[in-house]
Amino acid sequence: MQRRVLVYAIVIAASVVTIAALLHLGATWFPASSVAAVRDAAQAPLMTADSLRRPLALLIIQLLVIVLATQMGGHLATLAGQPAVIGEIAAGLVLGPSLVGQFWPAAYAFLFPDASLDILKLLSQVGVILFMFGVGLQFDVAHLRQRAPTAIAVSHFSIVVPFVLGVAAALALYRRYAPPGVPFHSFALFMGIALSITAFPVLARVIEERGLTRTPLGTTALACAAVDDVTAWSLLAVVVTLVSAGGIGGMLAFMVSALAIFMAVMVWLVRPWLGRVFGRVRGTLTRGLTAHVLVVLLGAALLTEVIGIHALFGAFLAGAIMPPGEALRQQLRERLESLSSVFLLPIFFANTGVRTEIGLLNDAASWAVCVGIILTAVAGKLLGSMLAARWSGSTWHDAFVLGALMNTRGLMELVALNVGYDLGILSPHMFTMLVVMALVTTAMTGPLIDMASAPDARRAARGARR
Repeated sequence: MQRRVLVYAIVIAASVVTIAALLHLGATWFPASSVAAVRDAAQAPLMTADSLRRPLALLIIQLLVIVLATQMGGHLATLAGQPAVIGEIAAGLVLGPSLVGQFWPAAYAFLFPDASLDILKLLSQVGVILFMFGVGLQFDVAHLRQRAPTAIAVSHFSIVVPFVLGVAAALALYRRYAPPGVPFHSFALFMGIALSITAFPVLARVIEERGLTRTPLGTTALACAAVDDVTAWSLLAVVVTLVSAGGIGGMLAFMVSALAIFMAVMVWLVRPWLGRVFGRVRGTLTRGLTAHVLVVLLGAALLTEVIGIHALFGAFLAGAIMPPGEALRQQLRERLESLSSVFLLPIFFANTGVRTEIGLLNDAASWAVCVGIILTAVAGKLLGSMLAARWSGSTWHDAFVLGALMNTRGLMELVALNVGYDLGILSPHMFTMLVVMALVTTAMTGPLIDMASAPDARRAARGARR
């Protein structure tokens, strides 16, 4: 033992002496003037205001603020009995020009300079791609078949009614709120879609929190939302294709053909291949399998982006074609959501908040239009779903609760709105109004369900006292 310590000490001492000799030799060969710049840099202050504006430092600051703000907002929303996503979206709005930019413009200018927004936008798009893949994973065809008649009737009725109302509203809104140069049909069709979307992930979370997952009402709502999502996103893909192609013509035919070939390859070639790959791992999500899934996800997103539709459609389809094993799907969701929901989606909320300027609604007429859009959205979605459910044989209570659940828009609405904003279909004014509509209609869900369940709760309490 003593011998090892002695050898260790000799080696360390010899290394120190050698390094000192080499440093002395280097100082002799190279004059001090040649390293003046290094010396001056070393003597400079370690931290200045300019150092905080370096791209990497600023990005880290932005990410810290965004994650902290959205986590705090989600926690406050949960305490208030709302889905966490409501608070996270609200936190994104707070960070934008609507609040911080309005009351603390210096902090907003430092935190979100124009030069940094492109990086945030790209990161937010990665978050949306992972989110849409997760939505596709939750799409269960076998579960859907069990409730197909009611699900198809309610979901399609809950799309058709608000879609018609949205297109009708576009007649009144187009002249004042459509961006210059946008054809009426593009604006009108997008307004119809904006009023028709249901947030499947938020709806599923509300159903789980209220213990409705295994009930007939809960399973019906999930099936309806799944059909609604597929239909709404298919319609959105059609509108995006139409806008990107510049109208009906050769480009539109090419894009539709390319999309059809892509979907056929994904369903008939990629899905069976994934089934064989999944079958070899026996229910365990390995690193190799995760790599296979990521290749399919990113490849599908790339192809739809190149076709000219949007990367999120490819991501959704990649999730939907995953083999039906629930255990592996659940593991995939958990692994991706740990990164997406906590880190990347908050960037999307902040990016949406930067785009949303509540200050644009600076007169009574603008707020009247915004309220009118909210009422139209609620009337189309809630009443349309409720009447269809009642016609399908549900009780009035279950029909109303189903309508309230289908009226939930949440994050899915924001994804669609950002697509419309990026395509130039929505003006800043209309984008802001629709973001407000998404927040209000999502926040309504819990109180409406509580209101519908209040009589039953009172009867149960009276029975317990007896």
